[in-house]
Amino acid sequence: MNQTGTEVQNIILIGFMGCGKSTIGRELKRVLGFALVDTDAEIEARAGCKITEIFAKLGEVGFRDLEATVLADLLEKHPSSTVISTGGGAILREENREILRKLGYVVWLRANPETIYQRTKKNRERPILQTDNPRAVIADLLEKRTPLYRECAHLVIDVAGLNRTEIAAGILESAHYYFSQQQS
Repeated sequence: MNQTGTEVQNIILIGFMGCGKSTIGRELKRVLGFALVDTDAEIEARAGCKITEIFAKLGEVGFRDLEATVLADLLEKHPSSTVISTGGGAILREENREILRKLGYVVWLRANPETIYQRTKKNRERPILQTDNPRAVIADLLEKRTPLYRECAHLVIDVAGLNRTEIAAGILESAHYYFSQQQS
């Protein structure tokens, strides 16, 4: 329950960039009729510029500070019936991981490094991949972040070979069970 005494039934999507959090968030919104909050879009709206510009102006630490503020504000607003799609690094700070679990049912959309590379290689809006060897960056970051995703997630879905409908159906079935157990 949240601070108002009502049952919280949010679905939070976590995972590395390129795993489909935004796409699956939109699909869950469509199927459930829930509100959708994309934390990266919220950060951009608050900063008045794109994430690439935020990284250029404030660096990664400044971006992570904005991200933490957005998550803390979400918890304070205690939403319900909301799908929350997070940025790939939202799990880096312990306080963020705690907030994500308090917000609702956390789903880790997981993909292997090659799948992530193929999905992100043409996107110039990914500041941490603007290097000579983005494959190595992906593999390194994924190795470091995997235990954090695992710590935070109620459910892990390997997205390889699944379409958005299949992924959403799996999330819905599992979330329904989770929320029914919370009410017991």
